[in-house]
Amino acid sequence: MISIEKLAEELKLTGDKTRLTILSFLRERECCVCELAELLQTSQPNVSQHMRKLKDGGLVSESRRGQWIYYRLKLQEKPYLEELLRVLPSQKEKTDQVCAEDCCK
Repeated sequence: MISIEKLAEELKLTGDKTRLTILSFLRERECCVCELAELLQTSQPNVSQHMRKLKDGGLVSESRRGQWIYYRLKLQEKPYLEELLRVLPSQKEKTDQVCAEDCCK
């Protein structure tokens, strides 16, 4: 059972428009910072700050491939957040377009 404090912290993370948008992109597929920066039309340092908060909050995990770090959702033990993301509008078309360009290769 999750504590109210822990749930409040997780909901605070999802309460930010940029982080919620990032989570909706990651719902479609894993992405690297440069892909997320393009999708959000913002800088890589800005995306990296949001990713650090999401990672510290346990909502995403990362894996390194060469010099690039890819992020994916980490919600296996958070069905309440999976349900929240399920109601977000699909970002599949955007992620397919940007992530097909192989910007990190």
